[in-house]
Amino acid sequence: MQVEHEYRVCPFEEIPDGGGVLGIAGALEVGVFRRGSELYAYENRCAHEGGPVCTGELLGRTVQVLDEGREVTAEIFDENEMHLICPWHGWEYDLATGELACDRRFRLRRFEVSLRDGVVYVRA
Repeated sequence: MQVEHEYRVCPFEEIPDGGGVLGIAGALEVGVFRRGSELYAYENRCAHEGGPVCTGELLGRTVQVLDEGREVTAEIFDENEMHLICPWHGWEYDLATGELACDRRFRLRRFEVSLRDGVVYVRA
């Protein structure tokens, strides 16, 4: 049985709103992301080919705008669902769930994250 430990990542104010930081949790590199007061933590390893997913960009979900003939006239970013984009091959993960946006069977390894006395901790 593997015993989990709690690891200090950084003070909360060091994580920009809409951004993230990398930290170490034992032998793992993790990314901790902030969206308002919500925190999310994932292993820095893409489900595709193991790329450094947590170094990628955070963007709103891409929504295509169609005309009456169902032709794409524009693409907009819907910030109600933020995606973490792997820099290696562009795999997009839902920030809130860690699931691959186009195939929810694939997901990032998620960790419990907590905030105490202004400091962010990850349990791994």
